[in-house]
Amino acid sequence: MSDLCTPTFANLAERLGFSCEEVGGLVNLRNPFGLENWTLLALEVLIVTGAVLALVYAINRQRRHGDPTNLVLWFGAIAYLLIIEPPLYFPSAFGISEYVDTMFAHNVFTVEFLWDRLPLYIIAIYPIMATISFEIVRRLGVFARYGSFVGALCVGFVHHAFYEIFDHLGPQLRWWEWTLDHPLNQPFFDSVPLPSVVVFAALWPTSLAFCVQFFVGRHVDAGRSFTGGQVVLRTVVVGVLAAIGTFILPLPATVSGGITGSTTVGGVVYALELFVLSAISAVVLIVQWRRLRSGEGSGHPAPRVIFGYAGVYLGVMAVLWLTALPAYFGAVDGVTASGDPTGSLWYTVACFVVAISAVVAAATVPTRQSVPADASEAATASG
Repeated sequence: MSDLCTPTFANLAERLGFSCEEVGGLVNLRNPFGLENWTLLALEVLIVTGAVLALVYAINRQRRHGDPTNLVLWFGAIAYLLIIEPPLYFPSAFGISEYVDTMFAHNVFTVEFLWDRLPLYIIAIYPIMATISFEIVRRLGVFARYGSFVGALCVGFVHHAFYEIFDHLGPQLRWWEWTLDHPLNQPFFDSVPLPSVVVFAALWPTSLAFCVQFFVGRHVDAGRSFTGGQVVLRTVVVGVLAAIGTFILPLPATVSGGITGSTTVGGVVYALELFVLSAISAVVLIVQWRRLRSGEGSGHPAPRVIFGYAGVYLGVMAVLWLTALPAYFGAVDGVTASGDPTGSLWYTVACFVVAISAVVAAATVPTRQSVPADASEAATASG
């Protein structure tokens, strides 16, 4: 596939330490101990394990409680990925190279797909991040009290916190490289494009969560059941509409930047969108947590395996950040001695605070009393 080795991708690959002339085919396996550095394998194991746990939890929710919401969320996230990611890897093959050049490149991991453009862990990160944030918000009863849209905003907010911890570390540890002069990546927030900070960390999970809750979750909460065919159809619809929603939600920033011709103006509007989403969500989550703690209502059964994994994820990411700090503090003008860009430490710390607070809040609310104790325990033990 040398015809797919564009100059931009070739440059990104060289910066990451591999050659795009030597990439594999549809599926490619590498020696896990021969990667660029040990953090790549640690990340891969962490994320793939989480996705498997989330899938097992989703299957158990369906089998034991007749609730397909998590299955639709899991596979809807995969459907979304398959719609969004391939055109970003191969703009020429999709006929959009005139408008979109290669925006970024992943480093090569143990398991790769699509000529080393798509690592397995990237496939896995979509459903596990979506599951963690969705379950925290559902556990706090936000969907039940405030509806699908506000609940989806809260999912986007929580997802943003978990994701940005990872997003601001990746470039320094060579998990991926951004195309620095790509107009769609402008402006940058340290080593991360601000559009990515807003769209891929907050708005796409908002879109996905809204579609999942609107088409499946709220109906399950009302006592409705779905056939296998209905679940499959709604999963496809969720994936497609979530992708459309990801185009619609950032339109204020896209349009304002296009009209003014200024990436700075676009960046300001992106930041305002994130601020509004975060402000609404933070207030709702705090008020709802206090309401549940005071005995006004009760939370959805706690998915202990998901919350437990969230704690492990935060712990591992904290260790990875600690190992990166010496090079981070030795960086000059945001670039380490090895030539790698650094992310924002203060923003990452803020995201750690939000993520930890969200997990603790969800774990400390009472469980819905209408669920028998033995059924609730079986659900939490299996998922």
